Amino acid sequence: MGLQPLEFSDCYLDSPWFRERIRAHEAELERTNKFIKELIKDGKNLIAATKSLSVAQRKFAHSLRDFKFEFIGDAVTDDERCIDASLREFSNFLKNLEEQREIMALSVTETLIKPLEKFRKEQLGAVKEEKKKFDKETEKNYSLIDKHLNLSAKKKDSHLQEADIQVEQNRQHFYELSLEYVCKLQEIQERKKFEFVEPMLSFFQGMFTFYHQGHELAKDFNHYKMELQINIQNTRTRFEGTRSEVEELMNKIRQNPKDHKRASQFTAEGYLYVQEKRPAPFGSSWVKHYCMYRKAAKKFNMIPFEHRSGGKLGDGEVFFLKECTKRHTDSIDRRFCFDIEAADRPGVSLTMQAFSEEERKQWLEALGGKEALSHSFNTAIIPRPEGSAQLDKMGFTIIRKCISAVETRGINDQGLYRVVGVSSKVQRLLSMLMDVKTCNEVDLENSADWEVKTITSALKQYLRSLPEPLMTYELHGDFIVPAKSGSPESRVNAVHFLVHKLPEKNKEMLDILVKHLTNVSNHSKQNLMTVANLGVVFGPTLMRPQEETVAALMDLKFQNIVVEILIENHEKIFRTPPDTTFPEPTCLSASPPNAPPRQSKRQGQRSKRPVAVYNLCLELEDGDNPYPSKEDTPTSSLDSLSSPSPVTAAIPGPPGPDKNHLLADGGSFGDWASTIISSRKARAVYPCEAEHSSELSFEIGAIFEDVQTSREPGWLEGTLNGKRGLIPQNYVKLL
Repeated sequence: MGLQPLEFSDCYLDSPWFRERIRAHEAELERTNKFIKELIKDGKNLIAATKSLSVAQRKFAHSLRDFKFEFIGDAVTDDERCIDASLREFSNFLKNLEEQREIMALSVTETLIKPLEKFRKEQLGAVKEEKKKFDKETEKNYSLIDKHLNLSAKKKDSHLQEADIQVEQNRQHFYELSLEYVCKLQEIQERKKFEFVEPMLSFFQGMFTFYHQGHELAKDFNHYKMELQINIQNTRTRFEGTRSEVEELMNKIRQNPKDHKRASQFTAEGYLYVQEKRPAPFGSSWVKHYCMYRKAAKKFNMIPFEHRSGGKLGDGEVFFLKECTKRHTDSIDRRFCFDIEAADRPGVSLTMQAFSEEERKQWLEALGGKEALSHSFNTAIIPRPEGSAQLDKMGFTIIRKCISAVETRGINDQGLYRVVGVSSKVQRLLSMLMDVKTCNEVDLENSADWEVKTITSALKQYLRSLPEPLMTYELHGDFIVPAKSGSPESRVNAVHFLVHKLPEKNKEMLDILVKHLTNVSNHSKQNLMTVANLGVVFGPTLMRPQEETVAALMDLKFQNIVVEILIENHEKIFRTPPDTTFPEPTCLSASPPNAPPRQSKRQGQRSKRPVAVYNLCLELEDGDNPYPSKEDTPTSSLDSLSSPSPVTAAIPGPPGPDKNHLLADGGSFGDWASTIISSRKARAVYPCEAEHSSELSFEIGAIFEDVQTSREPGWLEGTLNGKRGLIPQNYVKLL
């Protein structure tokens, strides 16, 4: 699991866990900063002393190999995976160069040092400055709140009102700064992937010209370099699309934070000051707690937390609510107070203080006090307003008219679908197209009144105005799953299967649209709209999430991949039925088994992933599922791609304490261990590419001879085509 997304809505709660996530992001950026600083130092050593070139290169190579990008979310795209692996590829390349040990002159100042110094100064340095401001405002905000809450209720109303206004203004300023800081943290985490790798790529390109065999080396490296440039460009393009969506979400939350509260398991949660009584003559003290309440169970949790002490988290308390009573200022010299009685603590009453009168009313409502508001702490997800756009006869007419006009007039226009039209013209065109009286009068193919960019923007706007995205909320998560894992073939098969689960009208309109986008991509040399670019444009349009959160926006890149799959495989997906032997969706969620970790000196070895993980589903009968319990199935859909799969339980892993997990053929680990000694043959159920000279590479169906147990846990030894080597135990099936 990588870094957790920082939700803008959490800026207003400022919970302890939100602060922990912020510190994790800060620690990662500090690690990156230290690494870049060290890398710059290594680069300067290369310039300063050619005599120590070999030593400097080795250090440089080690630095690259040991660094790994952290990512936001639970998965990465193929492009990001290649970018992450590129540092190790660069490291291997340096090791090969060192063998030649030829003296060379390097000039890497312009290609490496300056860009890294610029990135470190302008980007990482800017984050450091933002952190200082954020920490300073945190101290100021909560100090002012403490001071404000200590004001006597007996002071003049005008004085109290003025103080309330001052505190509220300060809190709003703090929230604004918090939003900006959170946005900056996440932006720099995404930006560093390409901002850092691009200078490295330039550095390697420059190095070739100074070697005696530079030309040949450049030819060998050229293919990978081009692939990496595509990976970088794709990542940059997706970053730009995601950044605009994130900024839009941030602005929405800034304008109306109450309408964008995240759904929570708690009826109410937030900070309260709790009065702690002390023995005479010390009186009492007020300690800030983060409190959480579940109304159904009447369960109240409170955890002491102090922002100003570096986010120190104290021991929590849990009790069950009996009743809640509002405290008036004539009985206590503090405002915004209420009392709570615990059902499991007879005679114990706690006095609590909210940050404001409005928050006290919200707590009273949630806790069943006397005063209540018309809204609760945790508002439900606000559904998108249902517009007039529908998947009806009129809708199909509009889409077909727009597509026909685009293909007739503007199929070669540069930036087709990326260049947007004037908003007022787009709205006017949509209004005319959606009006039965004027729709037939609109001539898009021959009229110069409507620019191509106006037509393309109207088409996108119509699709975005549908009550539900074309690929539906129900299947949204299912489409995302194959984009995050598996081989290219398995992804296509999964998307193929899911498209045929769409409602008939959705599938029909999607077919029309994707066929058109395929035609657009075929003219990419003229219009510059490659499949990847079209994925960026139409991913959010066809697969918008039901709830707008930063976590959902981080999945935009996977939505784009799904759209790319649709465009590249249009004929197969829409003109042929899914394979009847293809596994049910419950099998699709099975994660590819990783090769067992080797207990050897080769640390940091990548886990192996089979190319066709879903094939195992075909070998399982219904009776092989050891976990048929319905409780394990998500409530959203029993046939969801994200549902637990019998394959998940059936894939063998390294032998462990539990010997009863099933193998692909229905046996157990105990059976495997006893059988492997006497059996001499095995068949590959997954393909595997060797990562070391001691391992075997093989395809599905390969037959191994003389199979024996290995001294390394989780591995076997066998012979294939006359070569003997190591085989991942969970990649084969005994014969």
